[in-house]
Amino acid sequence: MRQAEITRKTTETEISVTLDLDTEGNSAVDTGIPFFDHMLTSCARHGRFSLIVTAAGDLDIDCHHTIEDTAIVLGEALAQALGEKRGIRRFAHMAVPMDEAIAVVTLDLGGRGYLVYDAAFSPNGFGCIPPDIFEHFFYTLCIRAGITAHMKAEGRNDHHICEALFKTFGVALSMAAAVTPGRTEIPSTKGII
Repeated sequence: MRQAEITRKTTETEISVTLDLDTEGNSAVDTGIPFFDHMLTSCARHGRFSLIVTAAGDLDIDCHHTIEDTAIVLGEALAQALGEKRGIRRFAHMAVPMDEAIAVVTLDLGGRGYLVYDAAFSPNGFGCIPPDIFEHFFYTLCIRAGITAHMKAEGRNDHHICEALFKTFGVALSMAAAVTPGRTEIPSTKGII
């Protein structure tokens, strides 16, 4: 069972993530940031994994700590759930359109956290959410999970661009984490990831 449950408590936030890579349809996300909840729910839904996130943060200051710490905990949960990564595909590439927007994500679950990100939003952001926070979210997630990700998105509508990114990441993650039937080796010439 590729599952993880991790909680992180600091003076700024308290985040709990429960993740099940092999069961779909059981997702509930409550971070206190409705747009962010929608993005994480879309990621899990299209990635076909179960994700439960509860977060309480210092939203009276801004949303940065809550989003950043959610990325930390989700990244750690992914790393734990993937374990030794025996039999996984490891690599994936996916493009997902959403109306006029399109996102392209290429992943390597090879243990080296790295992000190449090319997506731009209008300076207004998403209500109380600054537009640069999503690059920081994916950077933090990738570093903590040991994922190399190349992500690119473009379009005219900020909501569509952002949602396409989260959906594409979810689908690519599902593909890369998929276990090939009958394969038990670690997908690396080093013998470990």
